[in-house]
Amino acid sequence: MDSKRKHSKFTIKMQKKLVVLFLLVLLAFVGLSYRLFAITRDNGERYKKQVLSQQRYDSTTLPAKRGTIYDANGSILATSEKVYNVVLDAVAVSEKEEYLEPTLDALRSQLGIDTSDVRAYIEANKDTSRYRVLARRLEYEQIEGFLEMQSAEDSLIKGIWFEEEYKRTYPGNTLACDVIGFTTSDNIGSYGLEEYYNDILSGTPGREYGYLNDDSNLQRTTISAEDGNSVVSTIDINIQSIVEKYLKKFDEQYRDNAHEGCGALNTGCIIMEVNTGRILAMASYPVYDLNDTRNTDALIGMPILDEEGKRTGEYINAENVKAIEEDNEAFYRQLNALWKNFCISDTYEPGSVSKPFTVAAGIESGSIIGDEKYNCEGKLHVGTHDIKCHNKYGDGYLSIAEGVERSCNVNMMYIAMATGVDTFTDFQHIFNIGLKTNIDLAGEARTASVVYNKDTMGLTDLATNSFGQGYNATMIQMISGFCSLINGGYYYEPHLVSKIVSPSGATVQNIEPRILKQTISESTSAKVREMCNLVVSGENGTGKTARPAGYLIGGKTGTAETLPRGNREYVVSFMGYAPIDDPQIAIYVVVDRPNVPGSIMDDAKFATRIVKNILTEVLPYKGIFMTEELSEKEIEELEALQIEIMTPPVTEGEGEEGDSPDGESGEENPEGNGEGEEEAPKEAIWKTFPIDPATGYAVDPNTGEYVDPETGHALGGSYDLGQSAGGEEGTAEPSAEPTPAE
Repeated sequence: MDSKRKHSKFTIKMQKKLVVLFLLVLLAFVGLSYRLFAITRDNGERYKKQVLSQQRYDSTTLPAKRGTIYDANGSILATSEKVYNVVLDAVAVSEKEEYLEPTLDALRSQLGIDTSDVRAYIEANKDTSRYRVLARRLEYEQIEGFLEMQSAEDSLIKGIWFEEEYKRTYPGNTLACDVIGFTTSDNIGSYGLEEYYNDILSGTPGREYGYLNDDSNLQRTTISAEDGNSVVSTIDINIQSIVEKYLKKFDEQYRDNAHEGCGALNTGCIIMEVNTGRILAMASYPVYDLNDTRNTDALIGMPILDEEGKRTGEYINAENVKAIEEDNEAFYRQLNALWKNFCISDTYEPGSVSKPFTVAAGIESGSIIGDEKYNCEGKLHVGTHDIKCHNKYGDGYLSIAEGVERSCNVNMMYIAMATGVDTFTDFQHIFNIGLKTNIDLAGEARTASVVYNKDTMGLTDLATNSFGQGYNATMIQMISGFCSLINGGYYYEPHLVSKIVSPSGATVQNIEPRILKQTISESTSAKVREMCNLVVSGENGTGKTARPAGYLIGGKTGTAETLPRGNREYVVSFMGYAPIDDPQIAIYVVVDRPNVPGSIMDDAKFATRIVKNILTEVLPYKGIFMTEELSEKEIEELEALQIEIMTPPVTEGEGEEGDSPDGESGEENPEGNGEGEEEAPKEAIWKTFPIDPATGYAVDPNTGEYVDPETGHALGGSYDLGQSAGGEEGTAEPSAEPTPAE
């Protein structure tokens, strides 16, 4: 009985507590509900604005239009075109059920977008997402139909808008690719003018800010983008096209010839105005499409590089290119090799195109007069070495002019010894060898580490440097210095942009030619021109095959064996100018290891023939008149090329420029002149050698070597000291091998 009363008493007490607890909880919920109501009533709009302010569309970057790159005639080389990103507002398209299907149908029919994924995304994000990009970089023509449907009066297409940006395009595709460069996906310039002038071309992006007015409607404030300035380059696309046409023709002729791969490891050409430093054309081969920079078709024929960037001996072809593409590191290693500009980024031993520099240094320093004669016996003993000439049979006594004409190494070595190490290295510096030219292009190589100085140069180095071996240079260094040799001694800074223009078309800056220094006197320059004229017009000139029909030009051939010596791999070249009496343009063509057998690779004609073809079209285009009588064959060739004959033949009695000097001897040189010997060139015994009908070369009956029947140039020889005669540039191993360029 007592236990029942205790249990009943406990139950009543608990019930009371539960009632009180329930009332307290109910009161708390009432209070919380009131508080939420009060917040919504008093501060709902403020919180709504805070939420909406986090949406992606509230603050938008407005892209600036990148400036245009023009050629010298106003033709567009690079421009930016407006493109559109398709943006989905899932909240807006979900406001009414009737919006969904018309919007999806339009996306599918007009823009080709797969709407199954879009439908799923809308369903999952219909209350939260207001920004998702469905397609990128569409042309206006691609979205025009959608816009028409969307703007129709009864349109139910909702929640789709278009975000503007710019896409870089290059009308010439591969044209001047090395000069122009390209932009990355974030509009940053890479290589060439795009990189060098990136800050000028880029402009400043704008901004669009959103806010909500009192009616909770989105309002916008816009800070406009500032478009980039444009640049007017010195490149003439007509000349550039001619250059690229003949570089490609050379590649087609020699591709897969002696081995699989391109017609040469590299082929480059620069055409520069002699008296301004303006670059009219700059090209190398192989090329790539600026609108499709990662297309692997451009890699076909290039050598495969190892992890250190060295050639493996294999070449990229249709079978192995896929494997390279799948190896990301290897793929970009090959692409970087393709994208770089050979004319400014690669260094090589220039060979005999440097001989006019050696002569100019000797004359300007007073070390020689310029009319000395030296005896060439096919080699010269220097230090402990016999250094061979390109003509192993010897040329006999040659004046300096004849030494340049025939490209005699012995002649140059005597001049260098007369000049001395200190003066010779000083003049290399004066000619800018070993220094950057500061051309306005990204990627110019530093070459200070690949030339000698007076502390590191020995007598053997001096001898080999005299004919362009033992040190490295770039194409832009060589042609810039060469222009100063032939224009009176004035060294112009090479440049590729002549003007910077605002988006409105106003000129912001004119970039005038800059004379940096005078390398030699006008009198020395005149002597160098006379000697270089003989290289093309002289009876024994090594560059006769560079002369275009109807014109006389001057210049210098070059052949240099690459390291290691004896590998039978050569760089051949020709550097020249036109017209002969008043040089206006200079041209430099380098063929780096042409794809031919090593027995004939060291033949400068691989370069001179390209020069001839290019100048045959460029000189008439430049309005430079012919001065020489045309043969019937030349007339037929010009007519086939549809090139106008610019002037009547030379009248009778007019002398031909570039005739050989009388060869008067200068001061006696005990090393070069033997007592009582006849001071005259030796008989050209190589002209008696039989001709190989398959190659057109003479064949030495004693050794079986190929020999140029006009110059005596023994082809395909080794350049190791004292072992055998080499090509035109027969060289010694440098006593200290230069390190690669940075």
